[in-house]
Amino acid sequence: MRRIGVLIAVLMLVPLRAWAGDVVVALTTGQGRPIPDAVVTIEAPHSGPIRFAWPLVMAQQNLQFDPFVLIAPLGADVSFPNRDSVRHHVYSFSPAKPFELKLYGQDQTRVVHFDKPGVVSLGCNIHDNMVAFIVVVDTPYAAKTDASGQAVIHGVPAGAWPVRVWHPYLRAPGSALAATLAVPAAGAARQVFHGELRAPPPRRSY
Repeated sequence: MRRIGVLIAVLMLVPLRAWAGDVVVALTTGQGRPIPDAVVTIEAPHSGPIRFAWPLVMAQQNLQFDPFVLIAPLGADVSFPNRDSVRHHVYSFSPAKPFELKLYGQDQTRVVHFDKPGVVSLGCNIHDNMVAFIVVVDTPYAAKTDASGQAVIHGVPAGAWPVRVWHPYLRAPGSALAATLAVPAAGAARQVFHGELRAPPPRRSY
């Protein structure tokens, strides 16, 4: 009986990721063209703080925001450095985080705390062509599709979980598509979404 108890104690110390797999999600048009910059999230149980490998930075560079889409964990502070030689006035009217960063110049940085999940649309009050999005998530299982239209999320717990893919110009309710995906205890699960994009708003060049 003692050996059984020791075995149970050891198993309890094995991290959940030992019974986890990878998820590969692809988003393409109906003609098979890849769609980058889409946010993929998986609603699976997790514990502990959420951290991502990419920097939580939304820069202003070459009169554009960089990156176009940023995934940030709930409760994160995001830096807004100005790397242009002109001043910018960054703002958002989104319910998830309305804010305003009044005019600031080259090599100056502002920081915004994001305390609600959701999509935050960004603009510049000086340069109408500047558009970007911050997607605040309450899950560590999130990634952005790359130039090939694929996103890979590692270590997702085994089970059947809702998978959602969002893009600001996706022609779908809420600009999102969803499915339920069975994640194996080991190996990879794959999900392919097909969608079409709306034309983005026209951008002026300066």
